[in-house]
Amino acid sequence: MAKPRETDLYPPVKTYLEGQGYEVKGEVGAVDVMAVRGQEDPVLVELKLGFSLALLHQGIARQGVSDAVYLAVPYGLKGMKENLSLCRRLGLGLMTVRLRDGYVEVLADPSPYRPRKVPARKTRLLREFARRVGDPNAGGATRVGIITSYRQDALRCATFLENEGASKGAVVARGAGVPKATRIMADDHYGWFERVEKGIYMLTPKGVQALANYGRVAPLKPVNTGQGVT
Repeated sequence: MAKPRETDLYPPVKTYLEGQGYEVKGEVGAVDVMAVRGQEDPVLVELKLGFSLALLHQGIARQGVSDAVYLAVPYGLKGMKENLSLCRRLGLGLMTVRLRDGYVEVLADPSPYRPRKVPARKTRLLREFARRVGDPNAGGATRVGIITSYRQDALRCATFLENEGASKGAVVARGAGVPKATRIMADDHYGWFERVEKGIYMLTPKGVQALANYGRVAPLKPVNTGQGVT
């Protein structure tokens, strides 16, 4: 089977646009496909066998001529969902061409992008920002090993256990200033804690190594393991 060419996209796109009442011509100036219908803005289409930064640049450049700019690519490309979102953000239309039978599907029409805000995401970011102490991460760092507020709380618990030895969860919560200490140690996402008796936890060798790697974290309030804590 012959390798597809960009020109293979042209006949299906031309047929599709003609079916919408446009007069269609290829390679008009720097434009791959130009379609005209009455006094409307011309429809401009850039043809490519795959997504690339160059294709997006071409589409953006064509927006200086018309608001009706589409990118046309073969059906079935990987990353279509992400590229569709990107086209929408750029105000570009997107159509796919199924080469085996020439079927054209318009996935998005050109339109100004109005992002849908997700209040819950904003709330989570602001909560994490407020809870995180200091600025322990360099911007742009890999997500592996990032110091989140949760990890900081776990390190406070580990620091307390290193200093005080096996302790009740409530004692750690009070001494380390981490209200959810018992839950953090019970869930043990990092493998730092071990339950030695009901409600009592100690530091594991992995936890000791974590303190060496990340450093000890001071409690949010003075250590207090006074009597009466249950």
